[in-house]
Amino acid sequence: MDSASRSDSRRGGGGATGGRDYENILFEHQGPIARITLNRPNAANGIDQALADELVRAAEYCSEDPAVKVVVLTGAGRFFSAGGDVRAMAEADNAGRFIEKLAETLHHAVSALARMDALLIVGVNGTAAGAGFSLAVAGDLVVAAESAKFTMAYTKIGLSPDGGASYYLPRLIGLRKAQDLMLTNRTLTAPEALDWGLLHRVVPDAQLTEAVEAFAQEFATGPKGSNANVKKLLLVSGQHTLEEQLNTEAGFITHCAESADGQEGIAAFTGKRAPKFA
Repeated sequence: MDSASRSDSRRGGGGATGGRDYENILFEHQGPIARITLNRPNAANGIDQALADELVRAAEYCSEDPAVKVVVLTGAGRFFSAGGDVRAMAEADNAGRFIEKLAETLHHAVSALARMDALLIVGVNGTAAGAGFSLAVAGDLVVAAESAKFTMAYTKIGLSPDGGASYYLPRLIGLRKAQDLMLTNRTLTAPEALDWGLLHRVVPDAQLTEAVEAFAQEFATGPKGSNANVKKLLLVSGQHTLEEQLNTEAGFITHCAESADGQEGIAAFTGKRAPKFA
């Protein structure tokens, strides 16, 4: 079986190779689309060390396999994710060391998903709290069911945010709104989160899977390199001066123009036909 049509459910171990099945996520890769489903529904898809380890493996796989153009991330059951597994924290011999390792692993996954060339589509099927909230807003395209809710909830239990929330939220909604969410732990409905700029689309619950799949199929036929460059440009824009960003843009668009997808896109435009990207 080639890399363009396979399931990673048999893969494990160190990164994208090995032999151990996933137990806390569902992972499937078919053609240009990979799908990750957080799969601890009886624990509100809470993130414990085992789930975080598996999320890293899946994220690394998607980052390393050039056949993957789109990654869909969602949750099983009624929750997207309630965040870090507080019960597991309470049962740990040393809560500090437990959380340190968990955060490091989760952050490895978040970084891999953000920096991979494939686009990340997040389908928020239910409540996203704590690190679940952080994961949700890290998507390149975020679609939520109408019944979904969003809350930080960290300071309620004497903790501070992780999972990239303090990076993404100020950039998405501004400092004042980020402070509001993190300090008051207010809960946003999906329509409110859309209005605040945290989401791209809100759809009726029954239409979430269909809507996410439509976007996945659209991006699966798009130009991977071009989309990847959009991700990279936006990721570094906050750290660059105007001139640095202009230089980066010039390099990226040149690379695109020299690529097979760029040449196909230009030829299709001048030929007044739909492009067929690799």
